[in-house]
Amino acid sequence: MNASIEGTLFVVAAPSGAGKSTLVNALLERESTISLSVSHTTRPPRPGETYGRHYYFVERAEFEREIAEGIFLEHAEVHGNLYGTSRTTVQELLGQGRDVLLEIDWQGAQQIRASKPDCVSVFILPPSRAELERRLRGRGSDSAEVIERRLRNSRGEIAHAHEFDYILVNDVFDEALAGLQAIVRAVRLRGTLQWRRHEALIAELLADEAG
Repeated sequence: MNASIEGTLFVVAAPSGAGKSTLVNALLERESTISLSVSHTTRPPRPGETYGRHYYFVERAEFEREIAEGIFLEHAEVHGNLYGTSRTTVQELLGQGRDVLLEIDWQGAQQIRASKPDCVSVFILPPSRAELERRLRGRGSDSAEVIERRLRNSRGEIAHAHEFDYILVNDVFDEALAGLQAIVRAVRLRGTLQWRRHEALIAELLADEAG
């Protein structure tokens, strides 16, 4: 990792129930040099979620004050709750040369692409409508009303999948995870990035060739 070269911003989005969080968590275990940016949200914690690790859970009034103060790189209302990404946190990590991953929705992804067009975006699809519903109901943490709302909203979310750089279908988990990891590794091997990282080596090799 070279702190003089800004890290890459990865954006991962999906409809609820597609398995985005599970994939992202598994990726972070394999790729320790990626930092997850913890989002702020007005959504209440689910069982097992903790403040500062999964989300920064805040009241709506506080979130709206933070919007007014301009602290968010992106923010959106999703399923009746507000979500946002801290601008300062992301910029500090990227400036240190670390890759940063944002686990957000398509609205936030649109905002990120507008301000950081060099970001890399990935959309996760479920293998079928029936499987999406099965996963949502299998959580056991949402009411029937919330599940129905998430299912209805998923159509609008999936309609934006074509806007992303990559699309992965999370059917067989290990295959989807391998695909997500392959995207990260391919991005890190891009010629423009590698040229900057290895300028000294390239200069030496060119000098030897000239000699």
